[in-house]
Amino acid sequence: MSDPAEPTPPGIVIVEDSNLGPFVETVRSGPHVLTADEPVAVGGSDRGPSPYEYLLSALGACTAMTLRLYARQKKWPLERVRVRLKHERTHAEDCAACEKEERMLDRIDRQLELEGPLDETQRERLLQIADRCPVHRTLTSTIAIRTRLA
Repeated sequence: MSDPAEPTPPGIVIVEDSNLGPFVETVRSGPHVLTADEPVAVGGSDRGPSPYEYLLSALGACTAMTLRLYARQKKWPLERVRVRLKHERTHAEDCAACEKEERMLDRIDRQLELEGPLDETQRERLLQIADRCPVHRTLTSTIAIRTRLA
C-alpha cells in the first residue's frame, strides 16, 4: 500500500485495499482520503459509501455546482440546492437481445429542490441546466474504459 498521507497528482485517484474488511477500500484523491465499502447486506462492513453511492455523489455534487454557477452568472436568487439521487438496476424488458443474453437497465432518478424566490421560468431553466453538468454528460455519453496491468 502506498503512503496514504502522500497526495496524489491532480486528476489521479488511487484505490487500494485497506485490509479493514472484505470490501473496504481506501480512496485517495489529491490530499483527500476516503473510504469505500459495501453494505452489510451484501457482505461488506458498511464503513463507507458503496461505489454506486460515490457515483451518485459525483452526479449530485456536479449538478448542484452547475446550478449554483449558472444562477450566480444570471444573478438569480437561488439560495439553496438539494439534489436527491437513487440508482436502480432492473431487467431490460424491451430489447431485441434479451432472449440471447441477460440485459440490465441502469436508471438514476434525480430530484432537485431549489430554494429561493425563483419564478417558474427560472426554475424550468435550472431543470434544463441540470442535464448539462459535466458528470451528467459523461454518464449519458459513450464511455471507453481502457484497463491495463501496471
